[in-house]
Amino acid sequence: MCFHTSQIQQVEQIEKQYKVKLSDESQRGLFDQPRYHINGFTHSQLLIIPQEKPSVLAAATWGIAPENQKVSELKVYYKEAVKFGGGLNARAEKAFVHFLYRPSIFTKRCIVPVSAFFEPHDHKGKKYPFVFKPKSEGSLSLAGLYTRIDNKVTFTLLTQEASPLFARIHNKKNRQPIILNVKQADHWLDNDLKEEAIANLLKAHFDEDQLNTHAVSTDVFHPKVNSDVEEILDRVEYEELEV
Repeated sequence: MCFHTSQIQQVEQIEKQYKVKLSDESQRGLFDQPRYHINGFTHSQLLIIPQEKPSVLAAATWGIAPENQKVSELKVYYKEAVKFGGGLNARAEKAFVHFLYRPSIFTKRCIVPVSAFFEPHDHKGKKYPFVFKPKSEGSLSLAGLYTRIDNKVTFTLLTQEASPLFARIHNKKNRQPIILNVKQADHWLDNDLKEEAIANLLKAHFDEDQLNTHAVSTDVFHPKVNSDVEEILDRVEYEELEV
């Protein structure tokens, strides 16, 4: 499952890549700061491109919550939601039937631009983090769903069955986030998409040849260690691994 991401591009770079504009100019300085490791369980703010207004980049809280929640109740909700993943990921297979995803799948899909994301590899019961990055410049387009609660937006990343590359790395869960190519990203935000077309996008796999991956420091999995540092993206060699 995808619980850890990275976003180091400046807002202007994301705006140019997706032909969008930041919705709240006062947040530009905040999101221009590189974040080398974003732990989803902190329910951080990330930038998303929402289906309802695909011309903008909008801040959203990572961790989808039902729209009948109150903003003041979210902290308590997330504390309870940690038992089922904190709303950070949503299985694509449940997108049309799950009570939380069903209201969003037709009208509140989103793209979440990230510079990279991390997945664990299991070796003899120990977890080793691997980072996935695009070979080309720019951000990866992760598919997501969102809800609006008063003036707050919450979102989740959609996951699918692992491709061969991800099955080899993420060998315990055999899942991966849904990564969209340029054409698919445009379709994903199309208001006219019917269920069959949406389902086909949920099953499509990103071209593995367009990704770089390597092992990184296990600091990614240690919440008491400051892993939001540039070095967290550096390659680490583990002699015991044969991946």
